[in-house]
Amino acid sequence: MDYAVNHGLIHANPLAKIIKVFKKNTVIHMPTIRPEELPEFLEQLNSSKRLLIKTKLLILWQLHTMTRPKEAATARWDEIDFKNKLWTIPADKMKQRKDHRVPLTQQSMDILNMMRPLSEGSEYIFSGEKNFKSHVSLFTANAAIKRTLGYKDKLVAHGLRAIASTVLHEHGFDSLLIEACLSHADQNEVRASYNRSDYLEQRKEIMIWWSAYIEEAAQGGIFMNKR
Repeated sequence: MDYAVNHGLIHANPLAKIIKVFKKNTVIHMPTIRPEELPEFLEQLNSSKRLLIKTKLLILWQLHTMTRPKEAATARWDEIDFKNKLWTIPADKMKQRKDHRVPLTQQSMDILNMMRPLSEGSEYIFSGEKNFKSHVSLFTANAAIKRTLGYKDKLVAHGLRAIASTVLHEHGFDSLLIEACLSHADQNEVRASYNRSDYLEQRKEIMIWWSAYIEEAAQGGIFMNKR
């Protein structure tokens, strides 16, 4: 209609106010749990006899690396730089369509070492059960959390990232660095257009702290201090 007005085909846009007849979108956040509930979740995860070890490690991998379910499930061995403890996720897998580098902590490296014999011969770290040449389903972690662990309507796989964000913000870490860890786009468009840094060195410290926090939570405790 605007096109028609601009080209002199009609005098006014009769749909100019149509937006007012629609209800505004209601943003529904994905279910997640509070940080103080993380110890119980990890206890249930680690003690579950119904979950495959591969599924448990997938959930822990996603938790430690703060990645999305798709990024975690499709992780490949050739994306891992073992020498520099770095995981580079290709742009075509990322929501922002650019490479994302994830500093790997010792706990993350331990997960990789445990996965080696479980996916030997596959290009994927978390290989499929039925099709070894492919990766696990993108919904594996989510189904395990909701059904097997009983967190339906309380926590989804994507909500693991929210736990990390909440913990790090509550412990005083720089919001810009947290968003970089989560591979979120900088909301400041001017700054984003000039700043191309991914803050890799600064994020290493955050990731180490976060993995230690998870490890402490798995023992039933919670970190009280940022450092």
